[in-house]
Order: sequence, then structure tokens, then C-alpha cells
Amino acid sequence: MNEQPPASGVPALAPATTMGAVTLLVGDLDAMTRFYRDVITLQVIAAEGDTVTLGRGGRPLIVLRHDPSLRHAAAGSAGLFHTAILFETQAALAAALLSVARHAPQTFTGSADHLVSQAFYLTDPEGNGIELYWDRDRSEWSWTHGQVEMATLYLDPQEFLRAHLPREGDGTTATEAAAQIGHVHLSVGDVATARAFYVDALGFDATASLGSQALFVSAGGYHHHMAMNVWNSRGAGPRMPALGLGRVDLTLPDADALGALGERLRHYGVAVRDDGRSLGFDDPWLNALSATVSGPPSSLSTSS
Repeated sequence: MNEQPPASGVPALAPATTMGAVTLLVGDLDAMTRFYRDVITLQVIAAEGDTVTLGRGGRPLIVLRHDPSLRHAAAGSAGLFHTAILFETQAALAAALLSVARHAPQTFTGSADHLVSQAFYLTDPEGNGIELYWDRDRSEWSWTHGQVEMATLYLDPQEFLRAHLPREGDGTTATEAAAQIGHVHLSVGDVATARAFYVDALGFDATASLGSQALFVSAGGYHHHMAMNVWNSRGAGPRMPALGLGRVDLTLPDADALGALGERLRHYGVAVRDDGRSLGFDDPWLNALSATVSGPPSSLSTSS
């Protein structure tokens, strides 16, 4: 599906690549921890000093790092558009949505049926976008010439809750079902530069495009692991230090895949920080990314 083949002898991104945790730099660690724990229904996995890690079933999803020296980014800056948390079942998604309705209804910003998924959108207390979603089975996705069909159709949140909210006594709670970071959507300065980095250099496949407005990319035939748009940030240059996105983690299947990624990035002139366990690198807007090798497999995977 890659529109431009990789350079000769340089492997593309491993098909089994998935998303790891997203690190957010925050001004109020306590308030943000309460939000992701009590509203989004994640569990605190670790809390040490200025850092709190939240997730599901021991799997880190959101890392909150307190940095009181930072302020919010200027309007129109590159950075995070939203972090998308993928739920294993519609019932688990409905339970999380109900928690939002009960504890922070003012944070809800919209919902949509994207054909491949059902999604609900909100904003955390420091302005970071969040998507909570569930995927339809891959057999129901439609592909044409390597591009996945997605749309933005009306999705009634009240009807979704009525149809899918767990019934009393069925044993399902908001925190029992698996969840993971399904994709990360970034605000960038221009789509052509994003394609040159995320497709040509990093090795994702381009799976959908909205001309010069947005690009969707993935590994292994997923609808998208990452996306980049210019809706709020057209023409933005490199980021200045600010609250918001700290780092996006990628999880690769094995050490060979990690080594191949390092080789590919260096081939395309991307500066790589290699500590022997992970690769760190920045996109053209100084959004930080890190790639590591996966641990034990999860029951929920965007690569399957």
C-alpha cells in the first residue's frame, strides 16, 4: 500500500508495529491524574515523583509528566490533535462514555461513525484532544487501490449508550475490558512534509488522504496508526517547549524490526538517539517519537 517504495535494501516499517503509550507534559498533575483515572476509566499503574502512568491491565496508555515551567502552546502550533484509545468491545466503550457523561459532560465535543469505527471525542482539562473508539471487524472495512474507506457519519451517543451499555449483573465493568492506544493524530504544518517523514522515512503505509488537509498512515493494514492534519496548524513551524504532547511511542515486534527502523531512518537523514533499548527521533515539527520492542502480546491488537 506504500505509495512510494522504500529505498533499495531499506525495509519498511514492520507490519506488526502498534502504538505504545502517549506522554503528556502537564501543568496540574493531580487534576490530570483524576481526569484520566475517574473520567476516562484508566488505572494508575505507577506514580513516582513528577510522573504518573495510567493504563489498562498493566499496559501503559497515558504517561503524565509534571512540568510547571511550561505554558500552553500558542494558537496554530503543531503538536497533538488527539490521542485515540481503542476499546475491546462496544460495551467497554459505552461504560467509559457513561463515565464521561457522569463526571465531566462538559468535556464532550462530538461523535462520529467512521465506517471502520465508532468514535467519541472530548478534551482533557489542559486542552488535549481525546478519542474513545471501537473498531468494526476488518472484514467490514472497504479498501480501494490501497486506500481505506472512511467517513464522518452521524452517531447518536445516547442511542449508543442504550444499545451497548453493560447490563447490571453481566460482569462487565469499564475497567475490565482491554484497551490500548489505537492511533495518535497530530497537528502539523503541511501534509507534503508529513508524508515525506511518516511514509517515506519512517516507513508507514499511506491508507487515506484528504488532499493537502490530512494524511492517514498505518502498518500491517490497519486503518490508521497515525494521522496528521493542518486544520488548526497550517504553516506551523517547529514546536517550542510547551504543555501538551511530550512523546509518542511506537511498539515494534522484535529487535530485528527495531534495527531495521534505525537503518531506515538514518538512510533518510533522520537523527536517531539510540540507547541500545529504544530509538528516539523527532518529526519535522519536533514532535518526539520513540520506538521500542514489544513485551508479552495483548488480547487486543491493531496489527491482527
